[in-house]
Amino acid sequence: MSSRSSLEKKVVTKLSEGGSRLTKSVAIVSFVVVALSYTLNAMDRQVFPVLLPSIREDLGYSLAQGGLVATIFTLGIGLAGVPTGFLLDKLSRKAVMLLGIFIYSLFTLLTTFSVGFFDMLAFRAVTGVGEAMQNAALFSAVGAYFFANRALAIGGLNFAFGLGGFLGPLLGAKMAASSGWQLPFYVYGVLGFVFIALIAVFIKKKFTEQVEGAAEQQQQATFNHVPDRLLNRNVVMLGITAGVVGLAMYGFIGLYPTFLQTDLGFTLPQAGTAASMFGLGAMMGLPAGYLSDKLNQRYVLMSALVIGSLVGYLIFNGPTSTGWQYFLSFAEGAVASGFCFVGIYAALQRSVRPQIIGRASGIFISSFYIPASVAGYVFSALVGLAGWGGAGFWQLSVLPLLGIVALLFVDTSKFSNARLPLNH
Repeated sequence: MSSRSSLEKKVVTKLSEGGSRLTKSVAIVSFVVVALSYTLNAMDRQVFPVLLPSIREDLGYSLAQGGLVATIFTLGIGLAGVPTGFLLDKLSRKAVMLLGIFIYSLFTLLTTFSVGFFDMLAFRAVTGVGEAMQNAALFSAVGAYFFANRALAIGGLNFAFGLGGFLGPLLGAKMAASSGWQLPFYVYGVLGFVFIALIAVFIKKKFTEQVEGAAEQQQQATFNHVPDRLLNRNVVMLGITAGVVGLAMYGFIGLYPTFLQTDLGFTLPQAGTAASMFGLGAMMGLPAGYLSDKLNQRYVLMSALVIGSLVGYLIFNGPTSTGWQYFLSFAEGAVASGFCFVGIYAALQRSVRPQIIGRASGIFISSFYIPASVAGYVFSALVGLAGWGGAGFWQLSVLPLLGIVALLFVDTSKFSNARLPLNH
């Protein structure tokens, strides 16, 4: 009884912080501003692998060290995921979001001062902590505010991520080619502090602190079919699927530009363009989110994993021309980031009751990013054992099939599927 009373108090607190809902136009403008901050997040993440060959040459990293440094930020994201979920129960989502942007922007700037392996490893890991805080707060805020079309809203955020994934490597490669690998990190770090000011001044708590289905909760007509425990079967199975996708996707992201430059002979600008096509594919998160809202999410995810398995094989064992590699990188972004990331995130939020949506977001972040933190190292080890083609086969083709097995145990009838108009 006391537990239920405590839960109700948290709902009342969030409602008092958020107040009445914004007009539709103000809500959309608010969404655009916070989504653009996530675009910058993606620009910082995705530029590093493209610059890795230059960084390796400058600082003397081996392929294995380079692979680890390229994806170590995901360890920071993963380790900070669950604690951030609980932090969201104590602080406002806006405060956590701002703190996260501050941390990753500061350590992005510090990346430029790296002189060896271990300091770079530490700087990139801590950027991940900040990115996790922004991610959990941002996705919780948007998922709760637009809960009636949750997957579409999360797909919109992934569209913003894809835009950053496209622009980050493309612009970063050009800046690095003319002024050295440090310049992109200077630029992206400073832009982070600009977004801190914009969000602090212009984004209202009416947008960030809403509780999903608040009116329905007062009518007690909504979530009785949704498990009241955080670690229910759907959460566990979707967490396993998230880990599988994270390990496969970041194995690709971390060393794909190195593969292009060292094995296929691509120039730095060509590798930057190919890597940016992944970001362009991630922008498919918008239609992916729409489909996930309209269709059975489990079947959408299973289909995406099958297609992703085929695409992953072809990238490292198929056509080698620039045109084909641009297309396959786009397809990998559309499947892994557009459909899988969006679909799993939305499904995991729908697997719990609204009062613990922040914790569910934390579970997703940790499940996805902790395995991703070793993805580059694992991929480099597989390259040593089986070559680039063998590594692509095992990590990008076979591994996703384990996600399909986990999805067989997901029960979509236990999902939260509340439907209310955007402004009520």
